[in-house]
Amino acid sequence: MVVAKPLKLNGTDLIHGDSGLAGGEVAPSISVSTTFRAPKPLEAEGSTKLADFDMRNPARHIYSRYTQQVSTRVEHILSRVNDGLALTYSSGLAASYAALVFYRPKRIAIRGGYHGCHATIDVYKKSRGIQLEVIDLDSEYRPGDVCWLETPLNPTGESRDIQYYADKIHKVGGKLVVDSTFGPPPLQYPFRFGADCILHSGTKYFGGHSDLLAGVLVVKTIEEWNTLHSDRTFLGSMMGSLESWLLLRSLRTLHLRVPRQSASATVLAQWLNSISKTPAGKTYDGVPGGILSQVWHSSLQGKDERGFDPAKQMLGGWNATFAILPEHALQFPHAVNYFVPATSLGGVESLVEHRIQSDPTSDPRLVRLSIGVEEVEDLKADLKQAFQTLTLVKVKL
Repeated sequence: MVVAKPLKLNGTDLIHGDSGLAGGEVAPSISVSTTFRAPKPLEAEGSTKLADFDMRNPARHIYSRYTQQVSTRVEHILSRVNDGLALTYSSGLAASYAALVFYRPKRIAIRGGYHGCHATIDVYKKSRGIQLEVIDLDSEYRPGDVCWLETPLNPTGESRDIQYYADKIHKVGGKLVVDSTFGPPPLQYPFRFGADCILHSGTKYFGGHSDLLAGVLVVKTIEEWNTLHSDRTFLGSMMGSLESWLLLRSLRTLHLRVPRQSASATVLAQWLNSISKTPAGKTYDGVPGGILSQVWHSSLQGKDERGFDPAKQMLGGWNATFAILPEHALQFPHAVNYFVPATSLGGVESLVEHRIQSDPTSDPRLVRLSIGVEEVEDLKADLKQAFQTLTLVKVKL
């Protein structure tokens, strides 16, 4: 049963939600063992058969492909903050592939978003030896379809209407998978709007420090969780001990990092949007007009033609990753000082990326910004000097 959490992410849950699994140490220990000593027959309590084990709440560990101490603790924390039952994977794409194996869609409705998920669908088709049809989100759905909805969208950070697509796919008995990587708790809770499964690249905001790969699937029932766990065992896509430990460390500060990143990103998106509306020959806050042509961010959307208001879906704040169209997009990531020119997102340090460098399907003019936890005025000043520098370049050219 899904229990709704308050919009303010509970720091107590993040820090103590796994306390029932903790040992005597304050900081969790890292076990590097892949296998664990079996109890003597007279010492064993209950069945020793693997099939009888409660993999979600293991009394002991057998082999790290099934469970290990820190990954189990991570899954308990993620379950508490995501309104469901969470399972971890070695990467976001491993979690995506696991969702495809679990749902076995007859067709997939998807549009845009992270190019890696599209590539994973291609690998799934190849592995199954089938001609799996990929349709647009707004196509007519049929029984057996899976709607794969990414919101907010990579790379632009625009929101899509979860409830609308949930109602549409459920009318034909299909399932809705929501990739909520850009909208981690407390920004967005997709189960509240009809999602059947939530996907996260835990590498991003859950990890938060640019030092681990992780994927997460969240489902509503223990039956679904058990099936996914069994599949994961034989797909071999579980997290390693060190990555699990790093993720557990990171989750302790999720409630501090994400609201800060969200608030700073919203300030910057609104400021950049004002610059984009400033005509050439004029300035806004010291930035010449004409140097920036467009800004995408959920806070800038407003209601769509169906009446969807992103503010009613992103109840905990706006996304902290979004996109802009600046002049000299290739040079822009190297004209800033505090923004690190690198791919990925969600870390404590702000990142900037000329998106086509990692996603060949992206607009060559587009730059993606991931806002970290630096002082927002320092980030604003950094962007301002970059625009001023690029304006001089444009004049010289």
